[in-house]
Formats: sequence, C-alpha cells, structure tokens
Amino acid sequence: MKTVYIKCVIIILLPILLSSCFNLDEKAYSEVVEKDFIATEQDVASLLASTYSPLTFIMNWQGYFDLQEESGDCIITPTRPNGWDDAGTYRRMHQHEWTPEQWQPRNTYETCYNGISKANRIMDQIKDDRLPIGDLKEATMAELRAIRAFWYAILLDTHGNIPLVTAFVDEIPTQSTRQQIYDFVSSELLEAIPNLSDDANAATYGRMNKWAAYMVLARVYLNAGVYTGEVQWEKALDAVNNIIDSGKFELSSDYSSNFAMSMDHNNKEVIFSVPYDRVYSGFGQFAKWYPPISRFVFGTSYQCWGGSGANPQFINSYQEGDQRLEKTWLMGPQYDMSTGELVWTCLNYIPSLTCFKDGVNKTSIDYGYRVYKYELNKETSWNWENDFAYFRYAETLLIKAECLLRLGQNEDEAARLVSQIRARVFSDSSKATVTVADLKADTKIKYGTLDWDNNIDVAGDQTPVVLGGLYDEYGWEFACEAQRRTHMIRFGTYHSKNWFNHVAKKDGHTKLFPIPQTELIKNSNLKQNPGY
Repeated sequence: MKTVYIKCVIIILLPILLSSCFNLDEKAYSEVVEKDFIATEQDVASLLASTYSPLTFIMNWQGYFDLQEESGDCIITPTRPNGWDDAGTYRRMHQHEWTPEQWQPRNTYETCYNGISKANRIMDQIKDDRLPIGDLKEATMAELRAIRAFWYAILLDTHGNIPLVTAFVDEIPTQSTRQQIYDFVSSELLEAIPNLSDDANAATYGRMNKWAAYMVLARVYLNAGVYTGEVQWEKALDAVNNIIDSGKFELSSDYSSNFAMSMDHNNKEVIFSVPYDRVYSGFGQFAKWYPPISRFVFGTSYQCWGGSGANPQFINSYQEGDQRLEKTWLMGPQYDMSTGELVWTCLNYIPSLTCFKDGVNKTSIDYGYRVYKYELNKETSWNWENDFAYFRYAETLLIKAECLLRLGQNEDEAARLVSQIRARVFSDSSKATVTVADLKADTKIKYGTLDWDNNIDVAGDQTPVVLGGLYDEYGWEFACEAQRRTHMIRFGTYHSKNWFNHVAKKDGHTKLFPIPQTELIKNSNLKQNPGY
C-alpha cells in the first residue's frame, strides 16, 4: 500500500480525541478541556479529510468520470451480449438524451454538495471556536475555502444554476445564477491562495495547496466564456504562469508514470491528486473497461466485464508514431500470459453499434478498444488502487499555449510548449514538433454519424474547429481523464457535431445538465435548467 498524507476514505471526521501514555502516577482526566488542547498539523489533516474523501466518486460507477467521458466523443458504452444496457443510461449519455433522473448528473450534484456541506460544517465550528486550532486557524480556513470552491467549480461546469450554500444551517437554500457561482468561486480562490501552503510534497499531497488552487482558478477562467459570456484568457494565463514560475513542477519523462499504481508525491508532474486505496477507498472502474479475458491475458484474480470502448473516430485521429495511442488504449490480438497462446483475435472496434439505434444486441464483447491508461492491479479484488491525477503540469502548459493563441501573443511560444509535451511520446523528434499553423488547423477527427462500413452516414456540421490542432492535443493528452466534455464545450463541438450514433443537439441546452428531480421535489425554490 502506498504511503500518503491523507488516505481519503479511511480518515473519518470524528471529535478530536487526545490520549497520553498510561502512567499510574499521573492523574486521570475524563476529558481534555479547550484551554489545554493544542492542535497539530496531523489533527488538521484528520479534520479536513472528510471534505476530500467524496472525491473518490470520480472513478466510481456512474461517477464524474462517466459524466465527463460518456457524454463526449471519446468513450462509448454500447449494449453487449453480456448486458450493459442498464436501463439505457449509457445510450442516453451518448445521445445527449438524459433526463433529470439520470444517474451520472445526479451523483455528481449530490456528491459535490456532500463535500460542500462537510466543509461548511467544519468552517462554522472553527469560526465559533468549537474546534480550537490556535495558530493554524488562518491556514485551515483558507484550505477549507479552497476545497469548497473546488466543489463549486465542478458544479459551475456541470449544472450552472445551483444553490450557493456557505454555512451549515438547517435552511432551504435559494438558487443562484451561473454568473453568481462563477463570481463566488473565483473570489474565494483569490482570497484563499495567499494563505495556502506553497509546498508540493508529502504533506500537501492530495490537498489544496496554492498550486492546486491556481489550477482550479485557471480552469474556471479558461472556461469563463462558457460560464458567463465573457472570456478571461489573460486571467487564465496569469494563473498558470504562477505555477510555471514556481519551478516546482515538470513533465514526467514517462507519460505512463502519471497513471501507475506507484504514483505519489514524488511525481513532479502531478499538481493535485485524489488518493485511492484498494481496501478502503477503491472502486472497480476498470472492470467496466477490460474484457472478460483479463484473467488469462493479465493474470487478474477477478473477472472483468468489458463494457466501455473507444469511439473509432477518436482512435483514427491519432497521428502516426504517437505513443499515447498504445499507452491509452488496449487493442489488437490478446495472448495468454502463461502459455503465450492466442486467446482473442479480434479486440478491435466495430464501425457502428446498432444497439444505439434499435436496441438489438449486435455488439460483440470483443469489439472496441479499451481504456488501458491506468496500470492494472492484478492482485486486488478488482478495486481501484491508482491515485487519480486530477491536475497535471501538462495541462498547465496546454492552458498557457491556448491562452497565448487566443490572445494572439507569442504564438511561437505556444507551439514550443505543445511540442515539449509531445516530445516524450514521439520517438521521431520531427513528428513531435508542431507549428502555429498545425495548432490553428482543423481537427483531425472526422465528425458525423457512422454506418456499418465505417463511413460517414449523416455528416452534420462540418465547420472547421477554431484551433482544431490544439483541440486534438487536449484530446490525445487527456483522453480518459474526466475532461473531454469540458474541452468539447469550450471549443464548440459538444453541441454542434455529430459523432458515432450521436446527433447534435444544436439548441445547446445539453451543455448544462438538469437539476436532479429529487432536488426539485425537496426544494421549491429551485427551477429546472432550460431545455429540460
């Protein structure tokens, strides 16, 4: 088991208890009174853990990963002979036909407010001195404000018009606008950052330090045009420059090391991670990815189910020589690890999955490239062991490149930054290098619905994607990292393009998810998002 400062699920918020060594000569006390309590850094870490622990929902079934990826053009979960219809949930995510009862948006909404509520409770207790932490108060409150803003930043992106709750009180909240949530998140982060730790080590691993907060702020500013109608490229650029100028982070020489089970605070590319543990806080997301042959090919102790696969249009967009293709996706013939015998000849993608059209199980279990990005633990009982790299330095560099291109400033520097990221995944340095013209070119993804012969059936909107080359770089670098939907919305493809069996919802209402029906029933102050 990896050693980390916080193992999110196993550290549970309890009243702070202190004990001393047993000594018969000492006077026994039944309690420690407030004036005698001196909080330590470890006490604070334990105190704050409950505000972080809900983040493990990212890789849980029907969690944030599914919300961001199943609705995009990268991952598809078709109905297969062994199941995977699940009341149509994956089909609705692919076709953007979800309802206010849809699991993934509801789980995201409820989980975020779970984290927000826990942060509010602890903040109120500290403000009232019910949790006396002495000289650590200022830094602790800053960290709580930052993690709460992080939770709200997720909801700002997914649901938009939501209640803004800043205290742990028994009141029915009113609904705020997306603009108000944006203003709150950005101001909270700006006020918290000066009092956050600027360390990037074991003590801050999995916690909101100054650099993680800057990354939340950078993403919020990067997508400000979507959230508020007013772009904030300069502010996003300033946020990432603070991280770059710190000199604390660098690209890993091996792309795959960011997804290894051994990944921890020693990885200098990871700015913020979500710690997982196979016993206490893991989940079997990869059971959804890998086909049932996993026992033979990988020597796993469990049986995988193999639902999700790659959209062939996304696969076909990779450039020749890009090692991110093989480092991200499982493909081709599979061989028994013990005997070397061929056990699967056709692990490949099928051009079209008719189950999305007529509900018929025509998709073989072996069709579809599978997510292969995260190192597989062969000894676990299929629970997740890998820490999830939520923010990577590669994203910091890509955000800077995008801002420079959007602003028309130092565009050659933008191309250099992208080439730097590509250098580690191309053996041929000439192929790793991109130009400004490459980044400004149209996307290499051939959009349009597909027929059985892998040909475009309904082309739909073929308008060139602005900065399509950079758009592709985001896709290849961060495939299967719970980001695709957000990038597609910012680049304008999410509501305009057809892909696979998805036909564009051109009114754009699906760029926001519906407020869960359960919340509308509980709170009459809430109104549903437009289009639902």
